[in-house]
Amino acid sequence: MKLKIPVLLLVLLLQWLAVSCTSTPWHREQADLYLKKGMSLIEAGQYIGALKELMEADKNAPNDPTINYYLGVAYHGRGLRDLAMERFQKAVDLKSDYSEAHNYIGAIYMDMGQWEKAVASFDRALKNYLYATPALALYNSGWAYYNLQNYDVALSRYQQALQQDRMGVLQAQIEKNIGLIYIKKSNLVQARQHLEKSVTLDPEIYDAHFFLGETYLKIRDTANARKSFTQVIKLAPQSPFAQKSREYLQLLP
Repeated sequence: MKLKIPVLLLVLLLQWLAVSCTSTPWHREQADLYLKKGMSLIEAGQYIGALKELMEADKNAPNDPTINYYLGVAYHGRGLRDLAMERFQKAVDLKSDYSEAHNYIGAIYMDMGQWEKAVASFDRALKNYLYATPALALYNSGWAYYNLQNYDVALSRYQQALQQDRMGVLQAQIEKNIGLIYIKKSNLVQARQHLEKSVTLDPEIYDAHFFLGETYLKIRDTANARKSFTQVIKLAPQSPFAQKSREYLQLLP
């Protein structure tokens, strides 16, 4: 029994040494260097290389929320959802208002079809008033509410996202999704207007062309429906949307 206290003290001492050995200014400098390399590789889409750099950063600063966040991004880029979630969760455990990490957690929940959990994560992201890109969490939240069939809240989130998306990066996608909401609400006039705006902002969004074609069909504008379905086939000839568009075109007079 007398040996237990010295053994416990030895374990605590070793743990303290392990932490202290990665808390020096040199280790912080090394962590930052590896982190910057990892971030650059993520931007280039080179996730394997990014993971290697970020793992080295993690060795030098294991409790850094930013390093854990970017490890999550790299794992997510490699399709390793569980490992990504683990790192994002650690990031928010270390920094509770880490909006970017909360947004990623919500996106993973959406991939899993867990819409309520996704909404809760997006709400956590939006609680931080210093969050630099709230439009992204609002956009994601809108899609989660759409899948929960709460179309009024989904519409509200998308409208807020439009206000926050000052660079207009998400605008075409938001307009498309607003169009989908109005289809669900049987308001085809509004649906057409928003889908037309979506394809005007980004003519490459082939699914927006498809939904616009279906909307034209419903309002018996066969000429424009034909144009929309033809555009879908041109933009994404191997997609399910193109296959369905061919079926529609065969039925048109």
